[in-house]
Amino acid sequence: MTNEQTAVKTTYFSILSNTSLAIIKGVSGYFGNSYALIADAIESTTDIFSSFLVLFGIKYSNRPADKNHPYGHGRAEPLITFLVVGFLITSATIIAYESIINIGTPHDLPEPFTLFILAGIIIWKELSFQFVIKKSKETNSSSLKADAWHHRSDAITSITAFVGISIALIFGKGYESADDWAALFSSVFILYNSYLIFRPALGEIMDEHLYDDLIDEIRKVSLTVDGIIDTEKCFIRKAGMKYHVDLHAVVNASITVKVGHDIAHKLKDTLRREIPSLGHVLIHIEPS
Repeated sequence: MTNEQTAVKTTYFSILSNTSLAIIKGVSGYFGNSYALIADAIESTTDIFSSFLVLFGIKYSNRPADKNHPYGHGRAEPLITFLVVGFLITSATIIAYESIINIGTPHDLPEPFTLFILAGIIIWKELSFQFVIKKSKETNSSSLKADAWHHRSDAITSITAFVGISIALIFGKGYESADDWAALFSSVFILYNSYLIFRPALGEIMDEHLYDDLIDEIRKVSLTVDGIIDTEKCFIRKAGMKYHVDLHAVVNASITVKVGHDIAHKLKDTLRREIPSLGHVLIHIEPS
């Protein structure tokens, strides 16, 4: 299965999971008198739309290179990640606004059954996070990583809701707004997570140097190619699920241009074979 197929299947998993949980949370929150649970449902609803964005981004970013996009369409993926962050910020703002209103509005205590609902949701969302983050690492997908953090932030908001409802139920009358305070706290955490998702995507767009381990692997593989004496400069930029490489390779100064050309091609083919995540590889030959 290709990286794209893996990423697409993982995104479908997120869509189905978020749709189911949004319904469960919304119904439970309404009948259980818990705004923290309703706030959780709001976040899961925005997660559905953001997962569709991720799906679009993955499919578009994996289109083959063409005349107008010789390096492919991979940069679409971090742009989609920015939109996903926008969804997170929007949901956090809505949750915070509604929480502040509810804190000052008298209402009934949450129902005890909501705690059992939340306990199941917390376990499921953390398992979902672990599954999606693993797939994001396998596929080198920044937007899939953002989708994974949606699951983690959802788990955290559910934990805060659990704590808030527990406080309200334990201390009773006068603590009805505890779960509203929990929802307000969760909105702050969602904003913090938004930054954690945004920062790597920005680095990807700006060609930030983040790939020391991959550079070490490239140098190691390069030295296995006959004719390569050493490597010098190595620059990497990520686009979608591929890493594009500019590498300076050192060869014997006395060989012909033709031999140097053949060595460069052999090096390029070897790198792309041994490191499948590489996209374009540009080899610059340096005399020893």
